Amino acid sequence: MCSQRWEWCLALELLMLPHLFLATSIQGHSEHPVTAISGSNVSLQISSLPANYTQLTWLYTADQKILEWESKRTSFFNSKFKERVRLNQNHALYIYNVQKEDSSTYILRVLEEYGREKEWYISLEVHDPVPKPVIQIWKTQEVNNACHLQLSCMIPNQSINYAWYGDSGLFSTGLQNFVLEITVEPQNYSKFYTCQASNPVSSKNDTVYFTLPCKLARSSGVAWIATWLMVMVPIVPGLLWT
Repeated sequence: MCSQRWEWCLALELLMLPHLFLATSIQGHSEHPVTAISGSNVSLQISSLPANYTQLTWLYTADQKILEWESKRTSFFNSKFKERVRLNQNHALYIYNVQKEDSSTYILRVLEEYGREKEWYISLEVHDPVPKPVIQIWKTQEVNNACHLQLSCMIPNQSINYAWYGDSGLFSTGLQNFVLEITVEPQNYSKFYTCQASNPVSSKNDTVYFTLPCKLARSSGVAWIATWLMVMVPIVPGLLWT
């Protein structure tokens, strides 16, 4: 019985040998992630390549090769990067006109002179520019000489962080931070509310102004038009009679 158990253990160890060899012969290293704005060019660079190697391969996924360098010759594989990449002198991967769908963890696989293989992983995150938000006024309700305000500036279908600012600085908005819901009184209301929408590569904001806790101020454009009309009304009849 013991001999049978020993034979079973030996067979199991033999089955595991290829996996153990693979784990010890391929070493993985992670580089700092790279963040980019869509439409820009990026360089994915490895900080500590070995001094001597015979082959170098850049991959988009574990199964999708982008290019391969061997014997001072670079070969490009048939992928979506074929017309948008080059290999720099330091063997960094240079990608033109990156898009959101290019976001991934890229792999650099290097074969050293003695047959040992090493891998490096570098994450690329590509974001579209943030569009300008527009503040929507959901509620301005006067209650007991106070004003209950509910403002929103959500940009749909994008991963965006929101922040609200007023006279006194940053508001705390909690989890649903695209909504600002506050109650203010005449002695402590803010004359403006600004919504800032941002992602790791860009930010935009919109602002609304109040003359009283529940009373919106006219925009500078509306005020300018009203002033222009007041100036022009007395002039127009004079022009008609000349």
